[in-house]
Amino acid sequence: MKASAGGYARAVDVAHALELMAQSDGAGRFLAGGQSLVAAMNMRLSEGDMLIDISRISELSGVAEDGDLLRIGALTRHAQVGSAPMIRAHAPLLAEAVRYIAHAAIRNRGTIGGALAHADPAAEFPACALALGGTLHASGANGTRDIPVEDFFEDVFATALEEDEILTAISVPKAEAGEVQIIEEVARRSGDYALTGLCLVRRKVGHRLSVFSAGPVPTLARGAMQALDAGDIDAAVEALRSEIDPPSDTQASGSYRRHLAGVLLRRAVARIEGDNA
Repeated sequence: MKASAGGYARAVDVAHALELMAQSDGAGRFLAGGQSLVAAMNMRLSEGDMLIDISRISELSGVAEDGDLLRIGALTRHAQVGSAPMIRAHAPLLAEAVRYIAHAAIRNRGTIGGALAHADPAAEFPACALALGGTLHASGANGTRDIPVEDFFEDVFATALEEDEILTAISVPKAEAGEVQIIEEVARRSGDYALTGLCLVRRKVGHRLSVFSAGPVPTLARGAMQALDAGDIDAAVEALRSEIDPPSDTQASGSYRRHLAGVLLRRAVARIEGDNA
C-alpha cells in the first residue's frame, strides 16, 4: 500500500511547529524520523494526516550536560545516541540499547523522541528511560512542562502528551561512581522486536528494574527491586514474574515471556556481579 497524507509542511522551529499543529484541525502529526509513522501510513493504519515535519529543527537535537543531568534532544537519532561520548559515559544503558534496535538504516533515521512518543511496548528506549528515572520535556500551546517518566506511558501507543504538544527532550540522571546499567533481551532474530527484555540499573540507593515487551507499557518492577536491594535473587525472580502479565501472540506465549523475564533477570544480575568482581 501507499501512504495517504492530507498535506505536508516543514516547521522551522518549535513555535512554528506548534502553530502548524493548531491550524491542522486535529489532523496534524509530527514527523521526525518517520520510522514508525510512515510505516503506519503505508499500512493505512493512519490516513489523511497533515504531516508537520520537525526533522530540521536544530534546537531539538544533540546532547548536553545540565548539572547532575544529561539532556538529550528529542530529534537525536538512535545512531547518535549509541555513539555520543557523553551518553556512553553518563547513560551507558541508552548507548547499549541502540545495538538491539532494528537495523542500521532505521538507527540512522529514527529518533529517541519518536521512539518515546510512539510508546511501542516492545521498544527499548521507553524501558531505558523508565529504569533511569528520566524526565520528559514537552512544549505546547500552554507552555512547557516536565513529565516524570513514571507518568508518561499510559497504554499501547498512548502517552501523557496532549494532542497539541511536542516532545522536545529527555533528561536522565548522570551515572554515579560505581553505577552499573544493563539491558538484556531475547528476540527470534537480530533486529526483531524483543520477545521480552529488561533494563537493570544498580545505584548506591538501590536497584531500578524495568521490563518491556511484557505488557501494554514498560513496567517498573518494584517488588523485584526491593528483593534485589535485599540481595535475594530468587525472591526477585518470583516477584518479577508475578508483577508482569505478558500477552500471548504468534511469536510467544505469555507464560514463555514470563519465564524469559526471570531468566534475563538472573543473567543481568550475573553480569553486574561480574562487573564488580
